[in-house]
Amino acid sequence: MRISVIVPTYNERENLEELFNRIQGALEGHDYEIIIVDDDSPDGTWQFAQGLGERYPVRVIRRTEEKGLSSAVIRGFREASGDIFVVMDADLQHPPEVIPKLLRAIENGADIAIASRYVPGGGVKNWYWYRKLISRGAIMIGRLALPRIRNVKDPVSGFFALRREVVEGVDLNPVGFKILMEILIKGKYGKVAEVPFTFGLRKAGESKLGTRTMLNYLRHVYRLMRWEGELDRLVKFTLVGLSGVLVNESFLWLFVSDFGWDKILANVPATELAILNNFTWNDLWTFKDIRRKPLWRRLLTFHMAALTGAVVQWLIYAGLVYMGLYYLISNLIGIVVSFAVRFIVNRHVTWG
Repeated sequence: MRISVIVPTYNERENLEELFNRIQGALEGHDYEIIIVDDDSPDGTWQFAQGLGERYPVRVIRRTEEKGLSSAVIRGFREASGDIFVVMDADLQHPPEVIPKLLRAIENGADIAIASRYVPGGGVKNWYWYRKLISRGAIMIGRLALPRIRNVKDPVSGFFALRREVVEGVDLNPVGFKILMEILIKGKYGKVAEVPFTFGLRKAGESKLGTRTMLNYLRHVYRLMRWEGELDRLVKFTLVGLSGVLVNESFLWLFVSDFGWDKILANVPATELAILNNFTWNDLWTFKDIRRKPLWRRLLTFHMAALTGAVVQWLIYAGLVYMGLYYLISNLIGIVVSFAVRFIVNRHVTWG
């Protein structure tokens, strides 16, 4: 099978010769091409790559109108002639020596093979603590917001291989630079494999991580949630929750005013009726397309999620009040966090 190694570049001139030499060594005996998609680098990366084409099987695409890593990868997909696409950066943080392992995973039945930092044997070199926190936080957000990728340990990796069929005919239009996440949500595939690798040190060039990149990542997750229908699900869950507030208040008023029950004790059945109301509507409306477990298990887990949310709300409320924050603001923050916890538990556990 022919292999197309797609490398988006911007100011990576100093890395290219070593990169090409190592790719050549890793793919010795394979039929392959290297596709450089360069965003008109001021350091002349595209021009230098063309010069190296005398020694290596390189094709250079110089873009003067478009910008962005993900769109560069998509352009590479369109131009590639291979049966297998390999996507990697030019900064040598993605060691070309891992490519044969990705190809073996494809040969063994995977449709997508990811070079992963977060499976046993993988890791990163000399990252500051905040960089690790950002990376882990981005992955957690993606896996929670997009259930289809929740079992992928490194869905934001920029180093991966896939069969051509995975993206053929697929409308890829990502914001930011996490093209793999877009493929994992929209692509046509069955099996994903993750191959451990150590994310190396940058040799030259400029880091792509910045505030704009992080904001684009959040926009990307938001758009994928809309595409997957998860945003609609969140809205439905919110509306059901508001109906539960109405049920709770109405029955509490009825039990106290008409039945003469104790105000403290009356809150217990009123709360349970609100929980049953919320469960019923969520089961019939919000999550009806993903019901898998027996009814009794869904109902039990829903109660546990409600209890967990209540505990989280109280702990946050008590902690913030203890630190001196105004009690109503503390309660509001607790409610918001509790809502998020309950939605996540119900989406991934009750109806997951």
